[in-house]
Amino acid sequence: MYLDKPHIVPILPPSVSSTGTAVYAVVGPQFCATYTVYVTLVRHVVTLSDTCFNVTDDNGNLVFYVKSNVVSLHDRIVIKDPPGNTIITLRRKTMTLRDRWQCFRGDSVKDKDLIFNVRRTFFVQHVAKLDVFLAHNTAEKVCDYKVKGSFLERSATIYVGETDIIVATMKKHHTAGSILIGKDNFTISVSSNFDYCFAVAIIMILYELNRDD
Repeated sequence: MYLDKPHIVPILPPSVSSTGTAVYAVVGPQFCATYTVYVTLVRHVVTLSDTCFNVTDDNGNLVFYVKSNVVSLHDRIVIKDPPGNTIITLRRKTMTLRDRWQCFRGDSVKDKDLIFNVRRTFFVQHVAKLDVFLAHNTAEKVCDYKVKGSFLERSATIYVGETDIIVATMKKHHTAGSILIGKDNFTISVSSNFDYCFAVAIIMILYELNRDD
């Protein structure tokens, strides 16, 4: 295998699927596997305004296609399935004092389709801390997930709330092809029964925030 697979502490999921399997589904239970998931993101610069990523599994199969457009008035990231259907839309929230992003189902940006909010609370020397609040957590007194990392260093960790329980990690992935053709590859390791689409979305937000700075 190309990746030194880190040990990820199992988590106690908050819900149970119709089959009796406990899952931590944020975007959807279809993105929760019963085993640790490893996905690789490969960056392709399409135009000055658009950046795209192919997200593949261990076998090289396409899992998601990500398109980022961050030069418009409303910066957006869309994550699509292999056939091209939009799974979620990430949008930078304007007119706020802190860096904030929102995630919606499909192509929608309506409040009724909101899945979660992300707020940057810390940034020093390219290291950021993000707090993630699920849509029902409107008070935002305690985050549902937190993220610490630096996209510049291609290193990040996603935790459950204010605990030390790790559910996903990101690390740099070097290949001969990436060095020769200049593509930017990195991997995300996602704990079993945790939503890997959500993990990819969080890393993409971290990517945009680090790119801004």
